[in-house]
Amino acid sequence: MARPHVPGLGTLARIYGVQTAFYDVEDRRQQASPEAVLSVLRALNVPLGGFADVGDALRERRRELWVRGVEPVTVAWDGQPAGIDLRLPAASADGVLRCNLELETGESRAWTCDVADLPVVESAMVEGVRHQAMRLALPFHLPLGYHRLTLELGARRFEMMVISAPLKAHAPSEEHASKCWGVFMPLYALHSRRSWGAGDLTDFESLLEWVAGLGGSLVATLPLLAAFLDEPLEPSPYAPVSRMFWNEFYIDVTRAPELERCPSAQAIAGSPEVQQELEALRSLPLVDYGRQMALKRRVLEEMARCFFAERSQRYSAFVRSVEAYPALEDYARFRATVERRRSPWPTWPEPLRDGVLKAGDYDEGAKSYHLYVQWLAQEQMQALCERGRSAGVKLCLDLPLGVHPEGYDVWREQSLFALGASAGSPPDTFFIRGQNWGFPPLHPESLREQGYRYFIACLRHHLQYAGTLRLDHIMSLHRLYWVPSGMEAHDGVYVRYPSQELYAILSVESHRHQALIAGEDLGTVPRYVRKAMAGHNIHRTYVVQFELKPDRRRPVGAVPATSIASIDTHDMPPFAAFWRGLDAEDRLQRGLLVDKGGAKERGNRQALKRDLLAFLKRRGLLEEGARDESAVLRACLAFLAASRARVVLVGLEDLWLETRPQNVPGTWDEHPNWRRRAAYALEAFCQMPQVLGILSEMNRPRGCRGGLQ
Repeated sequence: MARPHVPGLGTLARIYGVQTAFYDVEDRRQQASPEAVLSVLRALNVPLGGFADVGDALRERRRELWVRGVEPVTVAWDGQPAGIDLRLPAASADGVLRCNLELETGESRAWTCDVADLPVVESAMVEGVRHQAMRLALPFHLPLGYHRLTLELGARRFEMMVISAPLKAHAPSEEHASKCWGVFMPLYALHSRRSWGAGDLTDFESLLEWVAGLGGSLVATLPLLAAFLDEPLEPSPYAPVSRMFWNEFYIDVTRAPELERCPSAQAIAGSPEVQQELEALRSLPLVDYGRQMALKRRVLEEMARCFFAERSQRYSAFVRSVEAYPALEDYARFRATVERRRSPWPTWPEPLRDGVLKAGDYDEGAKSYHLYVQWLAQEQMQALCERGRSAGVKLCLDLPLGVHPEGYDVWREQSLFALGASAGSPPDTFFIRGQNWGFPPLHPESLREQGYRYFIACLRHHLQYAGTLRLDHIMSLHRLYWVPSGMEAHDGVYVRYPSQELYAILSVESHRHQALIAGEDLGTVPRYVRKAMAGHNIHRTYVVQFELKPDRRRPVGAVPATSIASIDTHDMPPFAAFWRGLDAEDRLQRGLLVDKGGAKERGNRQALKRDLLAFLKRRGLLEEGARDESAVLRACLAFLAASRARVVLVGLEDLWLETRPQNVPGTWDEHPNWRRRAAYALEAFCQMPQVLGILSEMNRPRGCRGGLQ
């Protein structure tokens, strides 16, 4: 049945950055339904009751764009004077314009100009009144940072943010740039004889020191952000409570100074009951987040009680830390309220739901606990960072795309999220029905109107410790697939984002923290995205398993110099499982492939394996006749080690030929996602000959210090 034509809907969508069509993984044009476009526009807060309101909404939006005078944000690349369009009614486009630029440092620069002297670049009729857009150029070079421009013309006043950013994000200078290697392991999967059933920040420090001793320069892991680990229980690192606070699950309780000063906490930790529970947790093949966090919290709560009662010298440092980060108190109140009410915030009474919490809405002890554990996590992250710096190894942290819809960030920043939609991705070869990731996307216009305060805070939270920061789904800087509430994933629509402003912020923060920025750019990514990444020096993600494609002259593409390269990722089957075809069999069993598709997948996999073997042999990386997964894995890593990639990341689990994935996208109960502990403890795999042998081979062409400086 033909879809109805709605006059003005396409124009309205375009003005709001909504794409009414896109090209899918097979380069076929997919047209969004009018109903989906209308729903996404509503999620963007466009006042639409139905299709009959499109005309009025279009006229109102055009009026808004002209009468607001200036855009909320502009970018000055490399400090060059920015051009700003000032929109005014033509009849009042006269007089002296008073301009004041308040720099981030607090300094001010003021000047005036005659509006009549500004060149007119555009004009339009708005409600019967002619308006003009005139180009104002800032008359001086700008220092790096976020500045505030104020324009006054008579009684009218306009304000905007000016981002002055280097065109290219930070990267090692030519004399220091070298090719390095590092390792990857989810921290929950890492475990040792001393940890409490899952890895903690002390285990991470031990891993870091081991990698440093072997010549590596980077240790990467999954997001370490705050999570719901009670009611609700959501351990996914990509559905955090907040992107601005750490997960106390990773605190090493035994390392906290308060444990030595708190006999009651020592008594709990040393009790037969707790020791028995610890032994049980250490013996489990999967991480039991609920049990482990309940155990850890018993001790941490008692330590917090002693800490607040004692008011030691450390208490003064704690107070200074809380005062320097006011959002921490707000976060602690929120977590304490969630625990008291045992219900998600959208169901709370109106004052609480709208972000107003007062004494009596939560338990003060719970609030104190969350304040204390965040401070403790910050201390241990700082110690980890300093230890890495002294050893010459940097941390690679991961910034997830979204946050839990019932978490702190969405509650506190409700106007910043489009609550009538979820982020996701359209149907593709792997997910024939598309994906709905279940978290609300950021509202692009609200981001601009608040001066990107939230986005900057999320970046800074990570970059204070990360030498490299990986951004999940880098395409979201340009556009994001929105699935309207109540619709299926295949009904989604792409919404555009102000990419230049987002890249500018990444550049500013990367230079301030001297950090390398990488983006996950796997999948159906338009060419303009990778072109923009290259133009702004955002490193790409190169994954051998993802590069392997049938019907091409060589089985893998060239490895970009500005890339972080690996064999696979946490969302893919380990190399041994891929080589044996276990992932295809799993997809067939889950109904993602029909029998005919399964046969095609098996045929493609065999062809890819033949092509890869031939390619590796031509390169002299694999002996004739060798085809077992261990030999092929070593050859693939040797290929990456010899490539131009800035960094090669080695998944530690691949080195002992693990076949069980850490995450199978699109599954929930079918797989133990985000819960599988590594098959070997830290003390064991650090001495395994095959692990040491492969990493030694990586170190010969890539061992360095300072390659990410």
